[in-house]
Amino acid sequence: MKPIARILPLFAALAISSNSIEAAAPKKKAQKKRPARAQSVGPAINENKATPVNRIRVPEGFKVELIYSVPGTDQGSWVNLGLDNKNRIIVSDQFGGLYRFSPPPAGKALSPGDIEEVPADIRAVNGMLWAFGALYVGVNDYERKIDSGLYRITDSDGDDKLDKVEKLRAMQASGDHGVHALLLSPDKKSIYMITGNNTETTEAQTSRVPRVWGEDHLLPRMPDGRGHNRGRLAPAGIIYKISPDGKDWEIVSSGYRNIFDGAFNKDGELFAYDADMEYDFNTPWYRPTRVCHVTSGSMFGWRNGTGKRPEFYPDNLPPAVNIGPGSPTGVTFGYGAKFPAKYQDALYILDWSWGKIYAVHMKPDGSTYTGVKEDFISGSPLPVTDAVIHPKDGAMYFAIGGRRVQSGVYRVTYVGKESTAPAKHQPHRSKLFTLRKQLETFHGKTDPKAIKKAWPHLSHPDRFIRWAARIAIMHQPVKQWANKALKEKDYGKRVEALLGLAQVTGIDPFHRKPTDPPIDAAMGKKIIKALSEVDWSKLNDDQRITLVRAHQIALVRFDHPGRQLAEAIRDQLDPHFPANTFELNWVLCETLAYLQTPSVAYKTMKLIEAAPTQEEQMEFARSLRMVKIGWTKQLHTQYFEWFLKAANYRGGASFDKFIEFIRNDAVASLSREDKESLKEILAKQPVKKSPLEMLAEAMAGRSYVKEWKLDELAAAADTGLKNRDYAKGRKMFAAGGCFACHRFANEGGATGPDLTGSGGRYSARDFLDQVVNPSKVINEQFVPIEIVKLNGEKISGVVVNLNGDGVTVNTDMFDPNQRVTVDRKTVKSIEPSKISPMPQGLLNMMHKDEILDLVAYVLSGGNAKHAMFRK
Repeated sequence: MKPIARILPLFAALAISSNSIEAAAPKKKAQKKRPARAQSVGPAINENKATPVNRIRVPEGFKVELIYSVPGTDQGSWVNLGLDNKNRIIVSDQFGGLYRFSPPPAGKALSPGDIEEVPADIRAVNGMLWAFGALYVGVNDYERKIDSGLYRITDSDGDDKLDKVEKLRAMQASGDHGVHALLLSPDKKSIYMITGNNTETTEAQTSRVPRVWGEDHLLPRMPDGRGHNRGRLAPAGIIYKISPDGKDWEIVSSGYRNIFDGAFNKDGELFAYDADMEYDFNTPWYRPTRVCHVTSGSMFGWRNGTGKRPEFYPDNLPPAVNIGPGSPTGVTFGYGAKFPAKYQDALYILDWSWGKIYAVHMKPDGSTYTGVKEDFISGSPLPVTDAVIHPKDGAMYFAIGGRRVQSGVYRVTYVGKESTAPAKHQPHRSKLFTLRKQLETFHGKTDPKAIKKAWPHLSHPDRFIRWAARIAIMHQPVKQWANKALKEKDYGKRVEALLGLAQVTGIDPFHRKPTDPPIDAAMGKKIIKALSEVDWSKLNDDQRITLVRAHQIALVRFDHPGRQLAEAIRDQLDPHFPANTFELNWVLCETLAYLQTPSVAYKTMKLIEAAPTQEEQMEFARSLRMVKIGWTKQLHTQYFEWFLKAANYRGGASFDKFIEFIRNDAVASLSREDKESLKEILAKQPVKKSPLEMLAEAMAGRSYVKEWKLDELAAAADTGLKNRDYAKGRKMFAAGGCFACHRFANEGGATGPDLTGSGGRYSARDFLDQVVNPSKVINEQFVPIEIVKLNGEKISGVVVNLNGDGVTVNTDMFDPNQRVTVDRKTVKSIEPSKISPMPQGLLNMMHKDEILDLVAYVLSGGNAKHAMFRK
């Protein structure tokens, strides 16, 4: 199955689910006899039917048909779609076998008799590809009745029946994050396999990703507080390239959490939709679901718990598009669809938990791509699992199912007036794109031309080109480039090269083996000395982060360098802390805390006091937990008072445990004398406060201004969005409680709409209308529901899980653990609420200039350099 790792909340509340498909203990059943599947949530609650089309929303001009409601008892719950050599659709039951059918004529549906059971003795297929005269499948068997891995299925006797099964490679995988999709390479000569982070690395003859795996945590990692994947280390989440006979394997990319599927665009570039870790909501290390451009030798930084790499770290790559909370499933481009041109070129990504198919409109950006998501199809419930574009009728077919819920197959066609003629493709062949592709030819092999070709591009402003250049060099013999890196006069090139040198010559302690050679301490000291001689003023902010991160990796992989070099690092970095960005402060604080810099406690407590978001506060508190010097009683008291305040912060299922872990480490770092001196504050228990009380604290010292009207504010915004104050706008965003629910510029909650792209969606008036009149138009993704049971009982909240006949509802928007599970057979009706969970009057304690600063902050996307802000 896809990464149905959880069901996420459906409206702007801190309703965070920890459910995962692997957590649902499957019942042991014979392959052909399956338990009754769950019924759809809807008006006809007790009918064994898939979600009716009147509960599904599509763009104007599109039509959706339910062509088949799967009889769950007989045919299971379908999770994967593929096409065979005759363009018949093959489907897989998550806990059973394969089925095949031909699409019915327009306006017609299928009956059970139209569904052909594939005789092949195979089960739990999570990926399908017809290629090289066979059906290749990726098996991820939760029940472990057969090996997970790569199989090939053929017709043994020419009767058009797939009956012969060959196991090409068994793989070790656990739970949902296992063996997933199979894709045909753009040159049609090989197969790509996508695996989640609970798939053990399999033998590969070559790797485009340098095999210098490391956790690279400068400060001790805090594993997930609820035990999820606590011991899972890199490498994880790997994409392989495989020969048709299944014998030759190459690692192409790694560092994903749980990608299920991917798709190649017409430029031959691969994109994958990666899962988030919803337990981490509202922590600084939370990363939303995201579309990644899978370039050669890329690494996307998944690590367990607090160890995952933020997207600004130079030793991983950023996503092309951040999507938000969800459970990624199928991925396909719209090529061949009889849709309007922009929908033919769109990347379609499926989200099981939110019941959505997004159309992501990609465009070239430097050597890579960026994109904008559009809600294409949505419904409730609509646990979408996979989609294909049929080459014959040009329709999209998608399935719902998984976790033994009611399954169905739908067809999407365009019936509007726009042209559906084949779109003309504009190749991404810019000079930067071409340069990156040239550099990538050196990945995974030694080549005497690589260093000369790649070296000039180590300081390139395009991040993907810098990455391609460094990876090319890291694949070459170290003796050929180590001294060049250590003596490089261009500091931008030096920091990038030394980051790579630290990775290939050092050994991360989590990956050291008894058979490894002794650590080359001399090399470690040379690297740190060369880094310490870099002139900070000659670097831009990205290069400064790379400098600090290179220091970190050297400190991890070569152990402590000794007092003299440690002081050199402190002398280099301490004068620049605090810096002007959160990202720089993040890495500087970590490093200076590790080095026990005397000033770091005082400086960091100032940052915590000024930080407008709980993520920033939490990150700085996390770094301070190991610091043993530079404290005064006043500073220590202030630090432990922060934990009392943080006890009322809200986040994912592991949030409270992470706060507890930080505090435990902080207490353990105290001397006996400090513990005695601070015993009063250490013994103090937090006072639980309501969200309104927390909001009142944020607005402390402020008084009611007036009840603002839309027309008045909109008129002010027409002429007043110039010379605005960025810092005040961000402060108002925090003071108004916006960060609690809304994701914005990689901070804030994940349970309301992501506001980062608001400037591209709203005029100033439209945005203000959303705030002043929150219930006027409720984002359908965040609508709470009301359940009326047959006995008259009413339950309001958000559906956070579907499993069998159970509907789990979060009943308190501010407490993700307040849940009720309802048996759907006892439900009379489920209707959406007409009242937005977003409260009215949020602006009434702000002055006009503060509101305009807030509007500018949001519409600028949090860009302090935007023209709306004073220069």
